[in-house]
Amino acid sequence: MELKDRTLTCKDCGAEFDFTVGEQEFYQQKGFENDPSRCKKCRSDKKRGGQKNGDRVYTEVECAGCGVKTQVPFKPKGDKPVYCKDCFTKR
Repeated sequence: MELKDRTLTCKDCGAEFDFTVGEQEFYQQKGFENDPSRCKKCRSDKKRGGQKNGDRVYTEVECAGCGVKTQVPFKPKGDKPVYCKDCFTKR
Protein backbone atom coordinates (compact mmCIF):
# COMPACT_ATOMS: atom_id res chain seq x y z
CA MET A 1 0.00 0.00 0.00
CA GLU A 2 1.43 3.38 -1.03
CA LEU A 3 1.58 5.95 1.77
CA LYS A 4 0.54 9.58 1.28
CA ASP A 5 0.57 12.57 3.59
CA ARG A 6 -2.77 12.79 5.38
CA THR A 7 -4.50 15.53 7.33
CA LEU A 8 -5.86 14.52 10.74
CA THR A 9 -7.83 16.45 13.37
CA CYS A 10 -6.56 16.78 16.94
CA LYS A 11 -9.01 15.35 19.47
CA ASP A 12 -7.97 17.91 22.11
CA CYS A 13 -7.83 21.27 20.32
CA GLY A 14 -9.59 20.46 17.03
CA ALA A 15 -6.71 21.76 14.91
CA GLU A 16 -5.79 19.97 11.71
CA PHE A 17 -2.28 18.54 11.47
CA ASP A 18 -0.32 16.61 8.86
CA PHE A 19 0.50 12.93 9.34
CA THR A 20 3.44 12.72 6.95
CA VAL A 21 4.70 9.70 5.05
CA GLY A 22 7.82 9.69 7.25
CA GLU A 23 5.70 9.67 10.42
CA GLN A 24 3.53 6.89 9.01
CA GLU A 25 6.62 4.81 8.23
CA PHE A 26 7.89 5.40 11.79
CA TYR A 27 4.53 4.27 13.20
CA GLN A 28 4.69 1.11 11.07
CA GLN A 29 8.27 0.34 12.18
CA LYS A 30 7.26 0.67 15.83
CA GLY A 31 4.19 -1.53 15.30
CA PHE A 32 1.72 1.21 16.20
CA GLU A 33 -1.72 0.29 14.90
CA ASN A 34 -3.54 3.59 15.48
CA ASP A 35 -2.96 6.99 13.91
CA PRO A 36 -1.98 9.83 16.25
CA SER A 37 -5.01 11.53 17.74
CA ARG A 38 -3.28 14.72 18.94
CA CYS A 39 -1.28 17.43 17.19
CA LYS A 40 2.38 17.90 18.22
CA LYS A 41 1.56 20.74 20.64
CA CYS A 42 -1.16 18.78 22.44
CA ARG A 43 1.05 15.65 22.56
CA SER A 44 3.79 17.76 24.15
CA ASP A 45 1.33 19.28 26.65
CA LYS A 46 0.06 15.81 27.56
CA LYS A 47 3.60 14.53 28.13
CA ARG A 48 4.12 17.39 30.60
CA GLY A 49 1.08 16.24 32.54
CA GLY A 50 -1.46 18.34 30.72
CA GLN A 51 0.08 21.59 31.83
CA LYS A 52 0.46 24.29 29.25
CA ASN A 53 3.28 26.82 29.49
CA GLY A 54 2.63 29.20 32.36
CA ASP A 55 -0.15 27.07 33.87
CA ARG A 56 2.03 25.44 36.52
CA VAL A 57 0.49 25.58 39.99
CA TYR A 58 2.77 26.40 42.89
CA THR A 59 2.16 25.56 46.55
CA GLU A 60 3.60 27.59 49.41
CA VAL A 61 5.37 25.44 52.01
CA GLU A 62 7.79 25.76 54.89
CA CYS A 63 11.23 24.31 54.16
CA ALA A 64 11.99 21.25 56.32
CA GLY A 65 15.66 22.27 56.42
CA CYS A 66 15.75 25.96 57.31
CA GLY A 67 12.12 26.89 57.95
CA VAL A 68 11.91 29.59 55.27
CA LYS A 69 8.67 29.95 53.32
CA THR A 70 9.08 28.83 49.71
CA GLN A 71 6.99 27.76 46.74
CA VAL A 72 7.19 24.38 45.04
CA PRO A 73 5.71 23.35 41.65
CA PHE A 74 3.70 20.47 43.13
CA LYS A 75 1.29 19.74 45.96
CA PRO A 76 3.13 17.92 48.76
CA LYS A 77 1.44 14.77 50.06
CA GLY A 78 2.81 15.29 53.56
CA ASP A 79 4.66 11.97 53.73
CA LYS A 80 8.09 13.42 52.80
CA PRO A 81 9.96 16.59 53.79
CA VAL A 82 9.94 19.48 51.33
CA TYR A 83 12.96 21.74 50.98
CA CYS A 84 13.67 25.18 49.55
CA LYS A 85 15.97 25.33 46.54
CA ASP A 86 19.08 26.05 48.62
CA CYS A 87 18.50 23.20 51.09
CA PHE A 88 17.53 20.81 48.31
CA THR A 89 20.76 21.62 46.44
CA LYS A 90 22.83 21.00 49.60
CA ARG A 91 21.33 17.53 50.04
